[in-house]
Amino acid sequence: MQLFIDTANVQEIRTAAGWGILDGVTTNPTHIFKSGRPFEEVLQEIFSIVDGPISVETVSLEAAGIVNEGRAVARFHKNAVVKVPVMVEGLKAVKQLAAEGIRTNVTLCFNALQAYLAAKAGATYISPFIHRKEEAGQDGLEMIKEIRGIYDRYGYKTKILAASIRTTREVLECLNAGADVCTMPFNIMESLYHHSMTDAGLKMFLDDWKKVPPVKLFAAAPAGR
Repeated sequence: MQLFIDTANVQEIRTAAGWGILDGVTTNPTHIFKSGRPFEEVLQEIFSIVDGPISVETVSLEAAGIVNEGRAVARFHKNAVVKVPVMVEGLKAVKQLAAEGIRTNVTLCFNALQAYLAAKAGATYISPFIHRKEEAGQDGLEMIKEIRGIYDRYGYKTKILAASIRTTREVLECLNAGADVCTMPFNIMESLYHHSMTDAGLKMFLDDWKKVPPVKLFAAAPAGR
């Protein structure tokens, strides 16, 4: 399962990229607004940091407008993925963009039937929203499993990009449910590394190490080796 970060905060993206585990980025108009910077400037910097799929959302509500915006996004950078809402006009645009070889990420998916329609239209990614569905009292993980089953049974190549992730547990559940990608905020990605027992174990090892006589091996090691 690939790991994407869901933000337009360039510093967060740069930090996560430095960890060596980041595969891509998802953005949306809200993220861009929160950055407080010009749209094109933010995108250019993100593309310079991450060599992987970067989802950029369209804002038109009619197919023709979405297609035009999608073409502009695709021209902006070779790694651009056009983000389109799952609605009639959106999937009409996805069909056209797919025919032109432009990758798409169909977003705001809340059930497996919507994911099925997106796959039929030729979507590269489908973004089911896990936590928002859970907040509505419905099973977000079951949705991932249903989509996985449909795609596998009928041979659809659309990748499942689990979105609206708010806990590390949801990341693990998406991994076990067969999601191809999981996108998450910076704080959740950072939390994947943490466990109280790891911290306690590390402290114990370092406390004991202080009691060991001076070690020549580490002191003599040249820089960069």
